[in-house]
Amino acid sequence: MNRLGSIALDTGAARPVAFGPAAIAIVTDAWHPQVNGVVRTLATTCEMLRSWGHHVTVVSPEDYITLPAPTYPEIRLALTAPGAVGRRLARIAPEAVHIATEGPLGLAARAYCLKRGVPFTTAYHTQFPDYLARRTGLPARLFWPYIRWFHGPAEAIMVATETIRAELREQGLTRLAHWSRGVDLACFSPQAPPPPEYAGLEGPILLYVGRVAIEKNIEAFLACPYPGTKVVVGDGPARAGLEARFPEALFLGKKTGAELAGCYAGADVFVFPSRTDTFGLVMIEALACGTPVAAFPVAGPRDILTERVGAMAEDLARAIDAARYCESADCVAHAAGFSWEEATGQFLAGLVPLGTVASACGIATEAVWNAGALEPPRQAAP
Repeated sequence: MNRLGSIALDTGAARPVAFGPAAIAIVTDAWHPQVNGVVRTLATTCEMLRSWGHHVTVVSPEDYITLPAPTYPEIRLALTAPGAVGRRLARIAPEAVHIATEGPLGLAARAYCLKRGVPFTTAYHTQFPDYLARRTGLPARLFWPYIRWFHGPAEAIMVATETIRAELREQGLTRLAHWSRGVDLACFSPQAPPPPEYAGLEGPILLYVGRVAIEKNIEAFLACPYPGTKVVVGDGPARAGLEARFPEALFLGKKTGAELAGCYAGADVFVFPSRTDTFGLVMIEALACGTPVAAFPVAGPRDILTERVGAMAEDLARAIDAARYCESADCVAHAAGFSWEEATGQFLAGLVPLGTVASACGIATEAVWNAGALEPPRQAAP
C-alpha cells in the first residue's frame, strides 16, 4: 500500500500500576472547561490511569484565581502566590511529576522542581512558536529559545509524532519519548446519527471541528472555493468575525459525545486546515466515524493520514476532492489502530519516577520532598 507520509508508530502495552509510579502529579494550564485536544488527551489519560489503580493529582487553573488570556478570554490563566504550586507538589509528594504545558502553572512547577532537584517530564502538545507567530505577527524563530529553555531540563519530552520528534531534535532537544493518542471507538462510529441541522444541506458537507481561533487557520477552509456546505463545530474568539465574513457557512457551536460523533459521521469530508498542531486528535475521531480527512501536508496529518483515508495538498480544494474517493471502511479500520490504552501505556513508560533518580543518588525518595535536594553523593578526593 502506498502511504503519504505515514510512519510506524511505537507500541506500548497497557500497564497496570505495578509497572509505573503509583502517585503521579500532572501540572497543566489547559484543563476544563476548555474544549480542545490537549484537555481531552489529559482527561482521558488521567481517567485511564486511575482505572488502572494509579493516584493522579491534576494541578490546573481550576485550583486558583484566574485571569483571561490576552486575545483569548476563553482560556483562563492561573494567578498564584509565589511558591504556591511548589508547596502543593510538596504536600502531594508524587512519585512522578509531569508538566504538560508551558504556561504560568507549568513555569511555577518547573522552577520548583529545578530548585529542589526533582526530576520531571514535559510534553510538546502545540507548535508553540508557530502559534505565537500567528497571534503576534512575529517570526516563529523568535520563540524557539523559550521552548529550548523551558523543555531543556526535562528528563524526557513527550511527543506524539515522528515529525515533531525530528523538529525538536533539530532544535537540540533530544531526550524525547513517544506518546501517541487514541480514540473512543464506543462513541465515535459511522452509526452515529447526524445532527438535524444537516437535513437539506447542499452536499458535499465539509466539516471542521475544533477551537475557532486564528491559529487554527479556519479562514483557509472557509475561503476554499469547493462546492457544497461548510460546517464549523466549536467555539472561540474568532467565531463572530468568521460568521460575519462567511455567512454561507453553518456554525453549530460546541458539541461533545454522541452529538459530536454525529457531526463527523454525517459529513462527507473532514477538513483539517491547521498548520500549528502537533497531532490533531479530531482527525482520528473523524476517521473512526468513517469520514476521510483533507489537510495541508504538515506535522500531524503527515504522521496520521495515508492515501486510503485522506489526502494532503497545499491546494486545500484538491485535497478535499481527493479525500472524497476514500472508502469509509478504510477510515474506520485505520482509526482502530489508535488506542487510548496503548497511548496511556506510552505515557507511563515516558515518566521518570522520582525513586529512579533518588536511588541513583543514594537518597530515599521521601527525603527528596522533605529535605528538598537531589544531589549526587560526594565522592572522596583521590
